[in-house]
Amino acid sequence: MNSEVLILFTRKGCCLCQTLEKKLSNISLKNLKPSMELSIVDIDSEKVSLDIQMKYTNEVPVLVLDSTRLLKKIELPRVSPRLKEEMLLPWIQKNLNVFYKTA
Repeated sequence: MNSEVLILFTRKGCCLCQTLEKKLSNISLKNLKPSMELSIVDIDSEKVSLDIQMKYTNEVPVLVLDSTRLLKKIELPRVSPRLKEEMLLPWIQKNLNVFYKTA
């Protein structure tokens, strides 16, 4: 089954990462068009490539769309820590619309 995945690159001990992870876990990404699954990845884990670690180590938290429909991975803009939880889903959808050309 093809599924779209929203990857959150995070790090233990990062308060910005913990806050975004909590906000993401409290919303339903299934309500997005297209629906998404959330994957939380510790940037320091051994399963993360050295290239990805080097690219994002000083940037976490980072959201990356891993799209089977678009056949690529796309880094989303940085989420403001001030963005309220109830505004996160519309913010994600607005960014997805750019790539999926939906209104």
